[in-house]
Amino acid sequence: MAYTAAVITVSDKGARGEREDKSGPALCALALEHDYDVVYTSIIPDEQERIKAELVRCCDELGVRLVLTTGGTGFSPRDVTPEATMAVVQRATPGIPELMRAESMKITPRGCLSRSTAGIRGRSLIINLPGSPKAAKENLLAVIEPIKHGLDMLASEGSADCAAPEK
Repeated sequence: MAYTAAVITVSDKGARGEREDKSGPALCALALEHDYDVVYTSIIPDEQERIKAELVRCCDELGVRLVLTTGGTGFSPRDVTPEATMAVVQRATPGIPELMRAESMKITPRGCLSRSTAGIRGRSLIINLPGSPKAAKENLLAVIEPIKHGLDMLASEGSADCAAPEK
């Protein structure tokens, strides 16, 4: 199955051209390594309405299967990516951020500070990742293989053979 992906960098400084986006390209490279066709990228400011509009565009208009955000998941007052995400998803997928945080905690105790979330909109999966290139890659690597099964289930009309043995 072909998997499409979008990578949205949420950064005020990045959107103003004051900081080079390193997380977005790192996630694109990782997605490509795992057989995802990155069909859309953008850099937008930390504005909840703008984030929501971008997520809806990727899911509803572009039909992207996996929408990754990077940035806006911390404690800063402008970090509103999880709130924007939860406002547009139809079903939460709490296991994804739980696994990402668990894996992050093996690397740094600060992993518990991530407010990343994930959820389903239509037949698309949205996952929030940290803004740090290193943390974004580590978090995505924690879930990149199991989410393919989830994407297969989203694309199916029934079950995606959940009882099949793992490869």
